[in-house]
Amino acid sequence: MAKQWRIVGSTAAALVLLSGLAAAAAEPEREHGDVARPEMRQPEPHPGPHGYQRLTEPRGWNERPAVIDRGAYQHNFQATRSYRIGPYHRPHGWIARRWTYGQFLPRAYWSAEYLVADYWLFGLEIPPAGYEWVRDDGDALLINVGNGEIVQVVYGVFG
Repeated sequence: MAKQWRIVGSTAAALVLLSGLAAAAAEPEREHGDVARPEMRQPEPHPGPHGYQRLTEPRGWNERPAVIDRGAYQHNFQATRSYRIGPYHRPHGWIARRWTYGQFLPRAYWSAEYLVADYWLFGLEIPPAGYEWVRDDGDALLINVGNGEIVQVVYGVFG
């Protein structure tokens, strides 16, 4: 009889051990310190922000002036309104700087991630042909894409 209880006890212990191994195998492997993640679910549709309508392009937004009157553009302005559009990461190796018109912006700032293509949403003027608005931290700079000369700065456009 004692032998039967030992067999039953051994069998029960083996079952407990096997169920523990099966449960551990069912869990995804993770590194030390990782937290178990909930099961991936289908994303829910997002209705978008309330009380905000995306503006359409203004009439003539892509009809850029062919000639530039430099005197009309050479100003440093303070923005009347600030917009929050996401994080800003300056080019690798560059530090914060307050630019003014007449200076030359390094080419590292001319990449697509710094261009402000929908400038009208931020109250910026239509850039003349050969010029583009770029973002540097919270400021918008109108630059000559041929040589990087800054012809206008609007400080504090991006919050």
